[in-house]
Amino acid sequence: MKGGKTLIIIGIIIGIFGLIFHLQGQSIVGPETSFMYANPEWTSYGLQIIIVGILISGIGFTILKKN
Repeated sequence: MKGGKTLIIIGIIIGIFGLIFHLQGQSIVGPETSFMYANPEWTSYGLQIIIVGILISGIGFTILKKN
């Protein structure tokens, strides 16, 4: 089903953003002038966003398998 594929793609994109936010919070990527750089709050926010992306992708896989 088309909706399942869309959810998988959206989940992957959200997960990638979460990974970038997590790495910025750990001072690995990004400009040093960014408010996220070396900010421990963004490390945990990034992990939470990654989990949301995985959940959305999982829902998409479930929709694909049911059809």
